[in-house]
Amino acid sequence: MKPFIIIIIISLLPLHGMAGNVVPDDYVWTTPSRNSSESMPCGGHDVGMNVWVENGDVLFYVSRSGMFDENNTLLKAGRFRLHLSSQPFGGEHFRQTLRLSDGAVYIQGRDTEIRLWADVYTSAVYATIRSSHKTDATLSYESWRYKDRPVSKGECQQCSYKWVLPKDCTTFADSIRPGADALEFWHQNRQETVFDFTVSRQRLDQLKPQLYNPIGGLKFGGIMKTSQFTFAGTSEGVYASTDYRAWHYQGRGITKATISIALYEGNAQPRLPSAKVSAKRSADWWKSFWQRSHVVVSASGADSAAASAITRNYALFRYMLGCNAYGQWPTKFNGSLFTFDPVYVDEKTPYTPDYRRWGGGTMTAQNQRLVYWPMLKTGDIDMMKAQFDTYLRMLPTAVARTRHYWGHDGASFTEQIENFGLPNPAEYGKHKEGDDFGMERNAWLEYQWDTALEFCAMILQAHQYAGTDITAYLPMVEQCLRFFDEHYQYLARQRGVKPLDGDGHLILYPSSGCETYKMAYNSASVIAALSTVTTAYAQYLEQQQPTDTTAIAWLKALSGRIPPLPLRTIDGHTCIAPAVVWARIQNVETPQLYPVFPWRVYGMGRPNLDIARNTYLNDPHALSMRTSKGWKQDNIWAACLGITDDARQLTIEKFADGPYRFPAFWDPGYDWAPDCNRGGSAMIGLHEMLLQEDATGQLLLFPTWPKGWDARFRLHATGGRVVEAEIREGKVTTIQQ
Repeated sequence: MKPFIIIIIISLLPLHGMAGNVVPDDYVWTTPSRNSSESMPCGGHDVGMNVWVENGDVLFYVSRSGMFDENNTLLKAGRFRLHLSSQPFGGEHFRQTLRLSDGAVYIQGRDTEIRLWADVYTSAVYATIRSSHKTDATLSYESWRYKDRPVSKGECQQCSYKWVLPKDCTTFADSIRPGADALEFWHQNRQETVFDFTVSRQRLDQLKPQLYNPIGGLKFGGIMKTSQFTFAGTSEGVYASTDYRAWHYQGRGITKATISIALYEGNAQPRLPSAKVSAKRSADWWKSFWQRSHVVVSASGADSAAASAITRNYALFRYMLGCNAYGQWPTKFNGSLFTFDPVYVDEKTPYTPDYRRWGGGTMTAQNQRLVYWPMLKTGDIDMMKAQFDTYLRMLPTAVARTRHYWGHDGASFTEQIENFGLPNPAEYGKHKEGDDFGMERNAWLEYQWDTALEFCAMILQAHQYAGTDITAYLPMVEQCLRFFDEHYQYLARQRGVKPLDGDGHLILYPSSGCETYKMAYNSASVIAALSTVTTAYAQYLEQQQPTDTTAIAWLKALSGRIPPLPLRTIDGHTCIAPAVVWARIQNVETPQLYPVFPWRVYGMGRPNLDIARNTYLNDPHALSMRTSKGWKQDNIWAACLGITDDARQLTIEKFADGPYRFPAFWDPGYDWAPDCNRGGSAMIGLHEMLLQEDATGQLLLFPTWPKGWDARFRLHATGGRVVEAEIREGKVTTIQQ
């Protein structure tokens, strides 16, 4: 169905100052960079570039989502270098600008400008050179994959093998073919990959023909073209900690030149529009992108600089998310498309630019979800498709493995899952005869299946927010719920006669409260997830498919089988318990607050708010684990619970500049740089400070907003509502139209 729009404008400014016309300011550097860690992001569609100027040369890495090799490492396309003999990029004339209004990077020097951008509708990069004086130029393609490179034990985190790395594990050489005025490069995967290794390790060989395999034989690459340059030979060198070979193209007496780099998958090479057409249509898309939503925060006094950083870094990170708007594969939490030479992240990782910790084709859903939750309120629901489709592609494998191991229905999506739908082979653990081969033998990940339910919730909310057609994704939602319903009755029958407890509830044991509370009985995070998704799915079917009485009846029965949330008393306060009981604490997550977010059982305008606040304020584990680091969610919970002082401080810390030159390139946290789950969690918390909904859908404006802070925003809410609001000096005026 098409969404209906309600516009609520809350403002003390004239209306022409609102209406979504807030485009973020340009981000500018006036001095060159030292190395790739001081690069600037640029991208579009499914392509990301790291752009910087070093020793007078313009350099940029190019990445594209989905470039997975045999080992499931996410490879970069390569590094490109442009050297101008006139050496215009030095001294007082230098200026490098990320112009957010059109999504492009501009590098200006003495009498010269270079513009770089990625086309929003194809996987292509363009660069234009404009100079008022003739200059000679050298355009180079630099590849560290000009030869086979053994994957060392230290590099194992970049691929799916991790610590079960085969002795002969290799990143195989690319094919690189120079022509007179064009260079083609590609990587062709072998048919046998880490997929085959994983299938055998998990005793699934008999199912292998029916399992999804996106990397066996995969071919991907690109073509660099420019009519003003001709091939001039090769050379070799070292950048950062990695040797490379360069293919050089030279141009003479250039005043204008255009370079295009078209990326492709398979054998189909894309047809590109002209640079003029691409520049206009891409700029138009970015202008439209910024009209969807915005957040502007200001404060006086001690918080002035922090508020400015929040506004700027919020916009810069949202730009980074927009660079993979239409990729087949989702934005990676551990660096997205903008990783740089790892030695600048950790001097103990002197590896190639392809390296990142926690893998390329491996997905840690507990982290990944934070990249996508903010997109509901920013109105970027079209950008969520890549994540939803990834689960949909993996669904048949998740259902098949469930049936193979346990003989019942349902989709078992594990944590640390591969892009082909099976548990990561290293995290899967060691098994012996007599073990349950469907289970991950892993101290952190065992019995953790509920992370997929967050993406089920996002799918249902995509419909609630924008009327998105989610018909294709309903089998995923149903199979995820069926897994819990059938698997825990199956486990109960393994132990005894009755599949349910004395109250007719599922016995959720063994279960897990995130990666933290292990061997848990009736985990709060799992119960809240099941309850929320079951209710939302039943409501969807009753409204959209009321004739599906069988599914609706099953969901209502399942709802009755979900046990109540566990509670406990701490210093006289009733609190949410992580579970009824657990065997050990393994990590530093706080699943006892997941009923607040993402599951919204508790919150402002919802029943029993005091129980959730008691948990946040008094639970000793919640207190000891509190931080703004990486994927931690304390800022979100504080905002959802109306604990303003904590929300303010944690949001300041979340949005503070990262340690690299580009301020939204945050430190690795628990993962890798740039840390995108820090950016995502920061966005979510800020949204909750500005706009919430109570249990009935009533809007709560500025529910957790610090005194002395001003703000204006345009955000989205359920029912297709678009909300524009402003608070100034604590006063809010409402105009509804």
